[in-house]
Amino acid sequence: MINRVNRLFQVPYWPRLAPVLTFLLVACADTDMSDLDHFIQQVKAKPKESIEKLPEFKAHETFVYQPDVLRDPFKPVNEPDQQQNAGSFIGAGIRPDIQRRKEDLEAFPLDALKMVGTVAMGSSLWGLIKATDQTVHRVQVGNYMGKNYGKITQISANKIELMEIVPDTPGTWREQQTTLALVE
Repeated sequence: MINRVNRLFQVPYWPRLAPVLTFLLVACADTDMSDLDHFIQQVKAKPKESIEKLPEFKAHETFVYQPDVLRDPFKPVNEPDQQQNAGSFIGAGIRPDIQRRKEDLEAFPLDALKMVGTVAMGSSLWGLIKATDQTVHRVQVGNYMGKNYGKITQISANKIELMEIVPDTPGTWREQQTTLALVE
């Protein structure tokens, strides 16, 4: 094999290849460029289109992290404050039952819940509530929903009425009536 390679380089092939290379170079040397000139004239004759402006980017505000003035990120946001207020109030008056076992819909804020319909079962009317996790829950009078200890007081075909217990002044609570309307 090595002898064949050595022979290949010893025999001068250039004299045989020279005419072929010359023919290829001459064949490519067509100097008629009228089609190219015609294409350039067509492109230049087209009306110029406007270029869209780049969108303006808003500068982001810088944030300096000061952990001393911020709440602890490892504590739940709303519930501990309300439970502490409920436990600190001693005496008569309205207050939530924090010993009661929480229902499924009390994990969602009331504005995240949507009434999507009703179901009549026997003589009672049940409400259908859709949560943000896209699950539909069936509720009746006496069930709780929302973060503010909302108890369902009445269900009609187009709305659910609740009585919430919300913090008022530190250590005191007040009742607040809320309505959840049917979403069409």
